[in-house]
Amino acid sequence: MTDAGPAAPSASPNDAPDGEGAGPRKPRKIFLVIGVVLALALGVFLFTGLGTSQGSTGPPHEGGPVPSFTRQNVGPVGGVRVTVPADGGGNGTPAVLLFFGNWCPSCHQELPPLAAAVRAQDRAGGRLSHIRVIGVDSEDSTGSAKSFIQSAGVTFPVAADPDITVTSGLFSFEGDPYAVFVKGDGTIAKIVRGAVLTPSSFTADERALIPSGT
Repeated sequence: MTDAGPAAPSASPNDAPDGEGAGPRKPRKIFLVIGVVLALALGVFLFTGLGTSQGSTGPPHEGGPVPSFTRQNVGPVGGVRVTVPADGGGNGTPAVLLFFGNWCPSCHQELPPLAAAVRAQDRAGGRLSHIRVIGVDSEDSTGSAKSFIQSAGVTFPVAADPDITVTSGLFSFEGDPYAVFVKGDGTIAKIVRGAVLTPSSFTADERALIPSGT
């Protein structure tokens, strides 16, 4: 237990000069009120800011919007850059985003059959040929990405993502492969994780993107 110091002698109200007895207490009350107001305002700001920054959408998910991005095109067709707009394939066109990399052993197994399926669809010229297929090559140099794309028989645009800004930054994916099926309005219909797609399941998921009656 700590010993208390001697009590200070009590002062008579008459000992203080006029105005000094009550003066110091008023500023303290004002400062206290100002401090409370500022603290409340700061709390409201932080609460609102966190709610807005985290949002209700979170990482891309089925039923949510697809992130839009523009990257260098390392694929065999298309322009210098690949763009995925907010409505998926653009102008109401469904899209499929295939995420892969030359460093990924599973991608070497999964991508060639899927690329062959896309080539067959393009030759057939049916409704599936109007679905925009876009690749996203992650963590590869330009030379490595192009080598893998060529060996896999890819005939669609491929966005270069060497710094995984798209793969991990926008889509929150860890590793490859992934496939994202996007409706014509930019809504994600399905996300497939891992090397589980076959040409038949890939085609079935594509067909599900086509509105009935078209």
